[in-house]
Amino acid sequence: MKIGYFADGPWSHLALEKLVKCDYFEICFIVPRYDTQDPVLKEWADKLSVDFLLFKNINHQDSIKSLQQYNADLFISMSFNQILKSEILKVAPLGFINCHAGELPFYRGRNILNWALINDAKSFGVTVHYIDEGVDTGDIIEQSVELITDQDNYATLLNRAIILCADLLYKAVLKIENNSVTRIKQIDKHPVGFYCGYRRDGDEWIDWSWSSRRIFNFIRGINKPAPCARALYNKQEVIIEESSIIENSPSYIDTPGTIVGKNSDNFIVKTGDSTIKLSKVYFASRQERKINFSVGQRFVNNSDSMILQLISRVSNLEDKIRKMSTFNEGDLE
Repeated sequence: MKIGYFADGPWSHLALEKLVKCDYFEICFIVPRYDTQDPVLKEWADKLSVDFLLFKNINHQDSIKSLQQYNADLFISMSFNQILKSEILKVAPLGFINCHAGELPFYRGRNILNWALINDAKSFGVTVHYIDEGVDTGDIIEQSVELITDQDNYATLLNRAIILCADLLYKAVLKIENNSVTRIKQIDKHPVGFYCGYRRDGDEWIDWSWSSRRIFNFIRGINKPAPCARALYNKQEVIIEESSIIENSPSYIDTPGTIVGKNSDNFIVKTGDSTIKLSKVYFASRQERKINFSVGQRFVNNSDSMILQLISRVSNLEDKIRKMSTFNEGDLE
């Protein structure tokens, strides 16, 4: 079977290594993301003596004509980032498939492992599916689900998902080679499912009025290699890498974000319902591992800080207007 490989990043490296070890499969070209041009995939292309193709617009007629000349049987997407339209989906006679780190039809879209942790999901899935003109809506070929525990974070889920995706993709391609695929309509698993959007700069800020559980999930959901959770302390941006739930922490009313306890390794912060223990906290600007926090001081929400800045700016403008009014009235006398 001749395979065209459209890919990027660690997800694609292990999967490609597994495919090329099988005598049944032949990689006939590799297409990386145009913006990153993954150097590891370039090394694989050189090692396999296959073309490393760059397409700014994969759906352009010139791109499609270029791909047709390779006579590939199957196209595979592994973290490829261009939307695929109907014409390119028809080029390979056995179809165009994708490996997605989500339990479809749930968790369609982007940054799925982050969202699964943020949502306090108890499991995560990997799905190999045919690509159609929707977003992660095509028929399912293979799917596997694993449990998430409180000891998991983005790094642990990412490592597990990379291995799981490589194994599942290999299994799915073997089924396609053997003509033994049983296609599963996503609507048969759930009539709606759901989609998660791309996480952007500015999505890292903690809202201290959230519950302790929600903050815990948020921090572990975007820890390294993601950007990590952020907060403001003494008007400086702070990075928070780790937190833990405090068992039997009582629920009471106090100002969210207040530091209510500390020791040499961590400190305790009031949340919207109870308290949470934070560790590995440092200033974003100086990358310091130790900050001299004081009990009674507060983290503030980024939105609160912006509001305070706006209030200050409005107050300053009002002062200037009053001074100008006083000056003009003096001129008229």
